[in-house]
Amino acid sequence: MGLRNFFDKLEPHFVKGGKYERYFPIFEMVESLVYTPKTVTTMAPHARSYVDMKRIMTYVVIATIPAIWFSMYNAGLQVNSAIATLGPSGWRAAIMEFLGVGFDANSIFANIMHGALYFIPIYLTTLIVGGIWEVLFSVVRGHEVNEGFLVTSMLFVLILPPDVPLWQVALGISFGVVIGKEVFGGTGKNFLNPALTGRAFLYFAYPSYMSGDTIWTPVDGFSGATALSISASEGYEKLATHGITWMDAFIGTIQGSLGETSALACMIGLAFLLITKIANWRLVLGCLGGMIGFSLLLNVIGSDTNPMFAMPWYWHFVTGGFAFGLAFMVTEPVSASHTNMGRYFYGALIGFMVVMIRVINPAFPEGMMLAILFANVFAPLIDYFVVQSNVKRRKKRNV
Repeated sequence: MGLRNFFDKLEPHFVKGGKYERYFPIFEMVESLVYTPKTVTTMAPHARSYVDMKRIMTYVVIATIPAIWFSMYNAGLQVNSAIATLGPSGWRAAIMEFLGVGFDANSIFANIMHGALYFIPIYLTTLIVGGIWEVLFSVVRGHEVNEGFLVTSMLFVLILPPDVPLWQVALGISFGVVIGKEVFGGTGKNFLNPALTGRAFLYFAYPSYMSGDTIWTPVDGFSGATALSISASEGYEKLATHGITWMDAFIGTIQGSLGETSALACMIGLAFLLITKIANWRLVLGCLGGMIGFSLLLNVIGSDTNPMFAMPWYWHFVTGGFAFGLAFMVTEPVSASHTNMGRYFYGALIGFMVVMIRVINPAFPEGMMLAILFANVFAPLIDYFVVQSNVKRRKKRNV
């Protein structure tokens, strides 16, 4: 019996009035993941587009593939490099030794294998815990589970450090799904990015696990710093003395969260989203414009006490989570502005805020996460003023 015939025989038992009506959303979710849905989207975020939710979410998942592979490679590279000096420790190292893979930092296979031992448990925890919440809300509300959570789970994992405890992963994705999305009605109705909401919760609830010099390479006895933390304390000119060049930061072989280190992988994903028109180029242009413009202004102003004033825009671009946020968070269609002019202002606000937080705020040298969440809150207000401006202009024209 083919898979389609199997679904056809089961469907009458799951639809409204069927034998297993209460499991109707679960059946719809499984069928939607395997086949093209029978229905099309009639609400946000793309009510005016012929592209359905399944295609949008599938394209976003495809766009994250370069970042996913590089996240595993770089996590393994950092760990294997540290093990060469400090020696192996932990159950992941025991598995690597048992499989006979070794800890050669020059081996792409060894790096990916070791990195996968960090990535996969985090992703499985995210998928299982978040999926339970999604199914629970869909069963109670009687609507289907769509592919939106697949993207949220992927993005959430990629913005976490590799050694985050799994119980914190479960807490973070629970907060992001429930508080960041489901309480507002689910996919298409949330005004905050769910993945960033979960990450922000973990950062403020457990800051020692989300920042610091020891979390980026989980090897006992290792202590390292990110490019941004070095720049904040010593100036970006000193990055070379720590073995970090601009090309290293662009390719991504530096300390950082799993999927945020490689600007190259993020730009490949962004290019795919722009070509397929899933991402709106106005958001990207506005964010880059805000970041470049404000960083150039600070370069001109200068500071004798704050070395971050001198950091040029091309270093802001490749450090921290800017490239990842630009590719996958700024362009997220639900929580961003929906008017064309509003998208420029929305993106520019994020670019401005991330530089301001990085440079002016001495306690938080990153800034991309907070900048995007801040802009999420103001997106409806930006659209309101744009619409009102259009209305006033048309009234004057027709008087």
